[in-house]
Amino acid sequence: MTALAIQAMQGRSSVGPNDPAAAMLAYLQDMFADLGPSEERFHAIFLDGRRGYLDDRSMGRSDISCTAIRGRELFARALALGAHGLIIAHNHPSGNCHPSEADIRATKRLKELGQALDIELLDHLIVTREKVYSMRAGGKL
Repeated sequence: MTALAIQAMQGRSSVGPNDPAAAMLAYLQDMFADLGPSEERFHAIFLDGRRGYLDDRSMGRSDISCTAIRGRELFARALALGAHGLIIAHNHPSGNCHPSEADIRATKRLKELGQALDIELLDHLIVTREKVYSMRAGGKL
């Protein structure tokens, strides 16, 4: 993640109209932009108790239509970091940013796992070259 995006996510820098989320979204779109036309990637951003940035990392890649979200790996990393919150994201190479039924089921499963571990799933973002869909804003989380 770029230093500017990290600072913005931590509230230490302004991006656009002082919107840290704008820096995070731009970072994710840039990160997913270099993928092939059928390649999906699952990415996680780990946050502390004040929703400050701790770490982010790619958690899986796939050349098929669905990236497997592995809860064990995701929450093991979150626990190792002492994270209190997560934002997860994956791309849709098709350009359609609306969630599939599998996306919605996986999000609900990860939310439940997080609740059991006292780690809040803050959002699940679906990223395309032009748009980003927020499961929270869309009422799916």
